[in-house]
Amino acid sequence: MGHHHHHTAAELPSVFRKLMIATIATSLFVVIELVAGLLANSLSLIGDAFHNFTDTLALVLALVAVRFERKPPTATKSYGYHRAGVLVAFINAGTLAAVTMFIFWEAAQRLRKPQAVDNRTMLVVAVIALLLNGALTLSLRREGRDDLNIRSAVLHLFGDAVSSAGIIIAALLIGTTGKAFWDPAVSILIGVMILRSSFDILRETVNLLLEGTPSGVDPEEVTRSLATMDGILGVHHLHIWALAPSRSALSCHVIVGDVPLKNTSELLARVNALLEHEYGIEHTTIQFEFAVCPDDDPYCVPVGAGHE
Repeated sequence: MGHHHHHTAAELPSVFRKLMIATIATSLFVVIELVAGLLANSLSLIGDAFHNFTDTLALVLALVAVRFERKPPTATKSYGYHRAGVLVAFINAGTLAAVTMFIFWEAAQRLRKPQAVDNRTMLVVAVIALLLNGALTLSLRREGRDDLNIRSAVLHLFGDAVSSAGIIIAALLIGTTGKAFWDPAVSILIGVMILRSSFDILRETVNLLLEGTPSGVDPEEVTRSLATMDGILGVHHLHIWALAPSRSALSCHVIVGDVPLKNTSELLARVNALLEHEYGIEHTTIQFEFAVCPDDDPYCVPVGAGHE
């Protein structure tokens, strides 16, 4: 049996510092926006303040997850804490969806009975929010490409930037037309965009938590690639899952026929190199079988038949 695991270098200080700055800035703005929303009687500002609050929660949980993901494996957590980030991302996306449902309900009430709002306060606060969330989104964009946990936090921030742009439009429309219904109307549009964005995160996290195959990896293609390598007569019991979004893992049985055990070390190195370079799979558990092909293995070549 062969076992291969590669640890990538983590840029912990840089990521942690950026998340800490984003958390402090967002926390302060939540209070400012909530007070402004209440004074202006603006549902879109109040809703955005709640959205900003979930951003703060997302960032705090992201900070915790960044620490936990780097903790070394233990006897009871042999894979370490890589899934901490996945779990946090799931909670964040679910929380955001729940808050959006509340905004929908409140917006429906206000559409039936519009309430006067202070569009000037809406405009000023929304412009500040747009600049703040836009800057924070850009600062964490690179880290979010490879880490689902940070990506979910960035999604929160980007969603708030979009929300702020919507509030600016609503404030301008209220000032131009004098119609207060633009406030709840824009709130609904903001909620739709937020739900659509969070759905992708929920779908990916559920797949990873259920040990599903990571997106972009085809198990049948991996099996065929392994089965055509020199020295391999067949591959079966292949499983691919993810310890974290950027850390795929694989286990399989490889049939090599009647060969000495010492001859499998070079083959194991070639198998791991193929998996890492072609499919980005760095954590593998390979079990060699010195037997004939099972009848139910379509990729197994009988001994003596050779490879096509």
